[in-house]
Amino acid sequence: MTPERFQKLRETLARRQPDLTVLADEVHKPHNLAAIIRTCDAVGIQQVHLCNPDIRNRQLRGRSMGSSRWVNVEQHENTIAAGKTLKEKGFKIVAAHFSGHACPYHELDYTQPCALLLGSEKRGVSQAAAELADEHVIIPMQGMVQSFNVSVAAAIILMEAQRQRQEAGLYNVSRISTSEYTHSLFQWGYPELARYCDDRQLDYPQLDDEGQLIEPEVWYARVKSQE
Repeated sequence: MTPERFQKLRETLARRQPDLTVLADEVHKPHNLAAIIRTCDAVGIQQVHLCNPDIRNRQLRGRSMGSSRWVNVEQHENTIAAGKTLKEKGFKIVAAHFSGHACPYHELDYTQPCALLLGSEKRGVSQAAAELADEHVIIPMQGMVQSFNVSVAAAIILMEAQRQRQEAGLYNVSRISTSEYTHSLFQWGYPELARYCDDRQLDYPQLDDEGQLIEPEVWYARVKSQE
């Protein structure tokens, strides 16, 4: 770990937006999900929610150009339950869904806590999920095609969210908790050692200001003594 690399990780993590996320309603093609995750990393989203139990993380890693390493993926069995949990946490659910009260995507305020709800490739957002959503948005189009690919739609809307949040200064200060920042920073910098600790329910070793392990031999000896 070079000091420059560690500084890059710290700066990127400090720009993460804990109150912006994506909720994918049975999006089933791995390349679409991987593209969505890649966009999430680009706009500073820390966690995405996938509601498709048939998708496994290993299907996403190669397709997302490594971005799945930087974005936490939480998988759910049920879109409605996942959506209700997000709403209980204060998120507004914004569905990319054509309806009688849908508005152009750029007219919404994305500086407030919000989750972008995206539907499956064939049928879009399910009726139950659409009813759960607080807002419906559309992307105005001028051609014969009626909709964008789901990953393209996600990118268009999330880039608008990024634009609004940049103007509001939400990327200028770290907005995630100290504990999550410290935890994520170690996972990003030392993924293999983090997995070792997670598998054994061990506390992560401490890092110094340049990202180096503090007295690693002492930590390792303590771990071995507890086995």
